[in-house]
Amino acid sequence: MSHYIDSYDVAVIGAGHAGVEAALASARLGAKTVLFTITLDGIANMPCNPSIGGTAKGHLVREIDALGGEMGKAADACYIQSRMLNRGKGPAVHSLRVQADRVKYHNHMKKICEQQENLDVKQAEVTEIHAEDGHITSIVTRLGGEYKVKAAIVATGTYLKGVIHVGDVSYESGPDATLPANFLSESLRALGIEIRRFKTGTPSRVHKRSINFDVLEEQCGDDDIQPFSFETDRSCMHNIVSCYIAYTNEETHKVIRDNINRSPIYSGRINAIGPRYCPSIEDKIMRFSERPRHQLFIEPMGLDTDEYYLQGMSSSLPEDVQIAFLHTIKGLENVEIMRNAYAIEYDCCNPLDLKHTLEFKAVKGLFGAGQFNGTSGYEEAAAQGLIAGINAARSTQGKEGITLSRSSSYIGTLIDDLVIKGCSDPYRMMTSRSEYRLILRQDNADERLTPIGYEIGLISDERYNAFLEKEAEIEAEIKRMKKTTVSPSAELNEMLESKGTAPIATGVKFADLIRRPQISYDDLAPFDTDRTEHSYEVKEQVNLKIEYDGYISRQLLEVEHVRKLEEKKLPQPFDYKNITGLSLEAMEKLNRIQPANIGQASRISGVSPADVSVLIIWLSQNK
Repeated sequence: MSHYIDSYDVAVIGAGHAGVEAALASARLGAKTVLFTITLDGIANMPCNPSIGGTAKGHLVREIDALGGEMGKAADACYIQSRMLNRGKGPAVHSLRVQADRVKYHNHMKKICEQQENLDVKQAEVTEIHAEDGHITSIVTRLGGEYKVKAAIVATGTYLKGVIHVGDVSYESGPDATLPANFLSESLRALGIEIRRFKTGTPSRVHKRSINFDVLEEQCGDDDIQPFSFETDRSCMHNIVSCYIAYTNEETHKVIRDNINRSPIYSGRINAIGPRYCPSIEDKIMRFSERPRHQLFIEPMGLDTDEYYLQGMSSSLPEDVQIAFLHTIKGLENVEIMRNAYAIEYDCCNPLDLKHTLEFKAVKGLFGAGQFNGTSGYEEAAAQGLIAGINAARSTQGKEGITLSRSSSYIGTLIDDLVIKGCSDPYRMMTSRSEYRLILRQDNADERLTPIGYEIGLISDERYNAFLEKEAEIEAEIKRMKKTTVSPSAELNEMLESKGTAPIATGVKFADLIRRPQISYDDLAPFDTDRTEHSYEVKEQVNLKIEYDGYISRQLLEVEHVRKLEEKKLPQPFDYKNITGLSLEAMEKLNRIQPANIGQASRISGVSPADVSVLIIWLSQNK
């Protein structure tokens, strides 16, 4: 029997990276919010690698920060090593990644939540969600406590009916030997939410003293560190630790192949779907048998622990096999395992049941975020949590939900992919998923999203005014570069030739020189007598905007074309069987997903260009 405890505007179920961002956003927008977690010691936990960012993921973190989220600031406060990935490639794929202090990150985020106005944090397992007339009304905890709510966000991560697998041993558990959430799934099913089964895994943690670092490749951080948050002062940032690289070998592969029948994935004990782009070491060996070795990264878990993380060595093989194959790796011959690798199965929803606001179509006021929506990764989770938190709060305030377009952000791309295309395995963000990579760079996230964050109410006046000043400074300097002519000189031509580009014989605009791939804005500083001092961020934007001006203009034309398609609104709900000329597959997919506009319809798998033409003609005839 339940008993009434309290009333809230928004309840957030789960306090991982999605739940924390959701709760903070909701509370900061003025909604009375409660954050539930099975254990307070698991708030913003990193059950896999204690790192933030990486390829495409770094874009998400900078976008979260630009909108007023917390992950970027926390990563800047808790990093122990920072690197910009893909520096040798174009700026569209540059991505920041930090190794974080795991315990410090948890403590930092826990404190932020505890001190947030309008936010209560409670240790309790939510077991039921109640709704009346298709609208959420309350949630109930395992102790019988009932909380009246106007909106709720499910951000259960891998806790929902979690089952751990190590060889032939399986047991109910959440990550890191915590309690699973075993009851909420049935309540969600009763509300009409489709529940699926996914899996993920994590590598062993090993003791520092047992690693022979002398034979490993050292991986140092950057000398000049770029922070995640646009508010962080980069001048005082420096790297503290090194990471290391090792490799598997044929002996490693033989141990795994000889014991592959003992893997629960290959023996049939695990039927759930795992992440395509983050396979276990046994999957790598079996799927890519032609490769003589696989890379692994040996990374510290924090400054106050001797635990090291073996990135790239996720496994569900038995304990004795894990020990055996690790001992075949150079530098790990005597390694001591502190925490065994494991696979974990968990319940999640079908994201096709969600709107772009991350609200469920079947239940008003009920939102999903993070791994519960079928994604993998802390960054993907945090991005969804931020959007769900914003929209849950706005729904209780009678405001329209916000959505981000694919052309505005990686966050918009992530959510659009989930709710329009769905996912058959845990979704991971990659730069290749965006068709607008050149304009969705991690360096210009504030330009794209800070005005939206300010309008929503998550960006302060002080920060917004600083942003406007920076933008004005960038535009003024670009204008000056396009107007100012530099005359030829021996010194200038010597520099140009040293960079592998032709000297000049007549006056040339500074901007024209910057457009040469060999020349940067900084290269021209000695020859620019009128130049004033600018910040690193301003100089970076001046350089990139001039250098890629033509390419950016072409991509903006593509954006405009898509925008026009998204202006063509489709009726909702609607039975597409009433439109003649659509293929049977298109009819079924359109009825299932219920796209809001032609642009969304065009991205649905199974909806052909011919089907899109039929929709456009039908709209023109039925205005």
